[in-house]
Amino acid sequence: MVLLTTGQAAGELGCAITTFRRLIHSGLLPDLSRRGVRVMVPLVTVQALATRRHAPLEQLDAKEVAVLRVDTAQQTDEPDREWIGFAASLAPEDILKALRGWWRCDAASVAAGGVLPVTLSGYVVAVLTGLERWEKNAEGRHAFPEARLAGYVTDLSAPQTTVTADSEADRRIAELLLGTRLTSHSGGAIAYVPTRTAA
Repeated sequence: MVLLTTGQAAGELGCAITTFRRLIHSGLLPDLSRRGVRVMVPLVTVQALATRRHAPLEQLDAKEVAVLRVDTAQQTDEPDREWIGFAASLAPEDILKALRGWWRCDAASVAAGGVLPVTLSGYVVAVLTGLERWEKNAEGRHAFPEARLAGYVTDLSAPQTTVTADSEADRRIAELLLGTRLTSHSGGAIAYVPTRTAA
């Protein structure tokens, strides 16, 4: 088996080492090995990530969707949740709490999209629905208390996904987006991505 260093793997994917390390620290790449302090990545894993299909946003009903860009899960001292961010090892209820707020965003635009893909290092690792209602705090950040976790990824190299949605519509969206590549650009946690290319 051909193994790459994290630097070589990041180079193959055309991303920064820090971006690739987020995938490692989130537990999304289980087939890693260690040589001393070095983390080694199978070439087949890197090739699988490089050839992952792009999110078929054109199949969504909205003209634009918000994308929540997160980091690896970190513990927080907030009273209503223990974590913020994403890790494959978190229980579904903890993933939901970690992802449904508080973010600086245009809440009406998030709600209008009907779905909130959650990306880590450019890959969709979770999908939230149920965004119709939101709250705003004193700092101008928004949360979506009725958001539902439609599904999440446990292994990005395969990929292996867990669909948790109750409704058929939510299941379809989760299956459509989970594990796909979704590029977005933003100075904050929330980016807005058009679903159709302008003619």
